[in-house]
Amino acid sequence: MMKRILILLVLLSTTFAQSQEKTFEKEVNKISREIDRITKSHKDSLKVKVKEINKKLDRKELTYEEAEKLKKEAAAYHANKIEVLVSAEELKLQQLVQDKTNGKIASEEDDYDTFTIGKRTFRFKMFDDDDEDNDDEEHSYKRKRRRNKRTTTQFVFALGMNNVLIDHDFGSLNNSNYKFFQSRFYELGFTWKTRLSKYPSKGYFKYGFSFLWNNLRADDNLYHVVNGDQTNLVVNPNTLSESRLRHVQMTFPMHFELDFTKNRKYSDGEIGDRTHKSFRIGLGGFFGFKLGTRQYLEYVNPQGVRIEEVQKNDFNTNTINYGLSAYVSYKGIGWYTKYDLNPLFQNTNIRNISMGLRFDIN
Repeated sequence: MMKRILILLVLLSTTFAQSQEKTFEKEVNKISREIDRITKSHKDSLKVKVKEINKKLDRKELTYEEAEKLKKEAAAYHANKIEVLVSAEELKLQQLVQDKTNGKIASEEDDYDTFTIGKRTFRFKMFDDDDEDNDDEEHSYKRKRRRNKRTTTQFVFALGMNNVLIDHDFGSLNNSNYKFFQSRFYELGFTWKTRLSKYPSKGYFKYGFSFLWNNLRADDNLYHVVNGDQTNLVVNPNTLSESRLRHVQMTFPMHFELDFTKNRKYSDGEIGDRTHKSFRIGLGGFFGFKLGTRQYLEYVNPQGVRIEEVQKNDFNTNTINYGLSAYVSYKGIGWYTKYDLNPLFQNTNIRNISMGLRFDIN
């Protein structure tokens, strides 16, 4: 189920990102380039054919009349091909103009955001158009409020590798009892991003909530065993094909973010805030609590029966979790690292660390 949700989210975010970039002007340029390519390609092919015919004529393999006939046939063939293919592109252009008239595709001059589901394109505005012709006091006040909106919202999705450090030592990853690339984390959340200053600037405070799925796959046929107030990794008597500990958390992340997006200058000279169009750096942390812990084991018993076992226990994991996190992003995608300052298990010095990709859909 989790994999289906993640695939759907990636597809939706990709569709949304692609549809935002599709404008009337870009599509017209694309069709124009395709018409040029078709014309040039067939003209070049015709030149090659005429050159071959002339060579045969020079070698007296063809008479002058035969050569002229073949040249005319080749010219007619490629002229017909150009006409058919260019006509198809012209139909696309007509449809594009119709879509523009019907509001199905945005212009670069428009302030519309768009997204596509199937064959339908939806257009919406985060804010109304700036009415430059309406200079009455009420409209001017509303327009300035829209331009200077300090808080925006984002959907956050992250995934990557999950593992543990011992005594805050990065070198301990080389001797980890958990599989490095097979242990993964997933994060889904929602954030608010508030500009720190009253006027457009680069500094923001980003905060929200997230749900985390941290998975640790034990190596060397090990699995977790609770022994009083201790949780140990021991060798399982069966040959395990899966040994995974999953702990689910709800966290509240907070970051100070620098967004280097160039602000927008309006026709009246006013500067408007823009975000998520360039490089961004976020530094901060998080706190939260555990929602549940499970251990998943899979093996074949001595009778040849495949066993899938789910063990429900807290495994002495700490209920409260807190730590540090940071990301470096370009537009909506970036590299993301988070590190728990509290131990994963009680009475241990093992702490969870995660590294991967982060998607902020603004």
